[in-house]
Order: sequence, then structure tokens, then C-alpha cells
Amino acid sequence: MGRCWSWTTPTSIRPFRPWTLSLLISTPHGAATASASLLSAYPTLKLFMHGVPIEYNGPRKADSLVRYLKKFAAPDVSILDSDSAISDFVQAAGTYFPIYIGFGLNESLISKLAIKYKKKAWFSVAKDFSEDVMVLYDFDKVPALASLHPTYNEHNIFYGPYEEEVLEKFIRHSLFPLAVPINYETLKLLNDDERKIVLTIVEDVDEEKSKKLIKILKSAASANRDFVFGYVGIKQWENFADIFGANKKTRLPKVVVWDRMEGYFTVNGSESIDEEDQASQVSQFLEGYKEGRIIKERIGGPSFMGS
Repeated sequence: MGRCWSWTTPTSIRPFRPWTLSLLISTPHGAATASASLLSAYPTLKLFMHGVPIEYNGPRKADSLVRYLKKFAAPDVSILDSDSAISDFVQAAGTYFPIYIGFGLNESLISKLAIKYKKKAWFSVAKDFSEDVMVLYDFDKVPALASLHPTYNEHNIFYGPYEEEVLEKFIRHSLFPLAVPINYETLKLLNDDERKIVLTIVEDVDEEKSKKLIKILKSAASANRDFVFGYVGIKQWENFADIFGANKKTRLPKVVVWDRMEGYFTVNGSESIDEEDQASQVSQFLEGYKEGRIIKERIGGPSFMGS
């Protein structure tokens, strides 16, 4: 019911090494050609590294798939020894995964966590770099661990302490941008994150007023990392918004806390956000939730988690 292709792909990018992968492509109707299957959303893909099967949960378009597979070719922690090496590494890593760079950080401090989160992020340590790099990545002392989200033009700096539990918490919470656009792909990525989601529903995420609100959500997320802050537009995903009782007749923006199961919570007096002083209203919503001034609701349709 399928075929298996193996190939070796060399690369000239310094942090990476030549690698060999096998990809099993299975379809409901039997074997499919590689060129057709790589461009289809329907086949089941199974990745093999050194003969060991790994579930493939990455993108399915050909160019994105190749960039995704390059992630598995990289060392657990890439060692960067110059400004140009840092630049080459970031460029080669692309935008699909978050990137962690430890400036002046001992490799041993992140090697164990780099192995644990290898499927989710790029990891590196920079041994030598100029003040220009410090300005570019916005840190003023070492050691410092930078997390980058190129897609969202977002980065965070961690100065320690570097105890494993604290460091892992920073890495785990930084796997996503401060405010996550909710869609099928990000929901799948969020499967392994146990935090509740503060979900803001707007009419259209591309409207200027929505963009201003998203900036406020990012500020709130920075101070409340025990939650995932997400947002969705009715225009972008109407069916998803509808399960939280939000539609074109609803007073928007609407904010809820989703427990990732079959229920969600609204806060008495903070069911929606007016256009005036939205930062204070978001703070009041969070305060009300933490104080227990909540109403538990049941989602109005099937849960999309794991879909």
C-alpha cells in the first residue's frame, strides 16, 4: 500500500552535515509516485532515520517538506564561531521552527534539552561574536539565550538562572510566539503544550484594530507565560470561532479561556473588549479569571485539538 524512497542530500551550509533519510508514502489507493505524493495533502508519510520510524507531522508541500527534513540533518546543538556563522545558521534554519542561540553559553547546559526538543526547534551556541551581533539580537551581557521566531519577527532573551527546570520552562514556553494565530497547523503544534489558551476572537485579524489588539495580547502574554495567548478571526476560521459562541452577530472582540478539552470559560463583566483602553480590559479579564469570577461553557461543536 505504499513505497519507500531513500536519498542522501549533501549541503554546503556549515552547521549541517550530509544525511540520509527514507520516506514511506502510503495512500488509500496503493502506491503513489514521489513527485505526486510530496505535493498532496492526502498520503500518510512516515519518516525513517537510521531505520527507526518517526511520525511525520510537518508540512506537505514539496519545498516546505524539504526545509522541514533538513532539521533532522542538523546536530543537536550547532557550534557557531563567528558573526557570519551565526548569520548562515539563521538563514539556513528558515522560518518553520523557532531558533535558540546561546551567546557565550556552555553547550553542556542546553545539550540535553536540545535533544529533547530537537523535533520542535533549532539549537546552537555562539562561541565568538561581535558587539554588532549583541545589538542585532538585543542582549547586553553573557551568557544569554535568545529565542527567535522569524515568521513573526519576534525574539526573547533569557539571562538565567540556568538550572535545568527553569531553562526548560523558558524553552518550552518560547516554542510559540507570544500571541499565536490559531489555525489547523498551530493547533496541531499546541497538542503537546498543557497550558490553557486565552483565546481572543475578532472579526478579521487583518484589520488594523485587530493588529493593535494583538500587540496588547503580546504584552499580556509576556507577563503571563502560564497561559498560551491565541487569536482567531471569524473571517479566517468561522467554524472554529462558532464553537465558542462567536459569530458575526456577537459583540467582538470576545475573550475566553479554553481548557483544551470540551469546555471554555468566560469572565463575568469581561465577555467582550471595547475599543477604549483595551490593555486595562485584558488585564481585568485575566484578573477576573484568576479570582474565579467565571462561567464555564461547553463548546458548541467537536474539539479541534488533535485534528
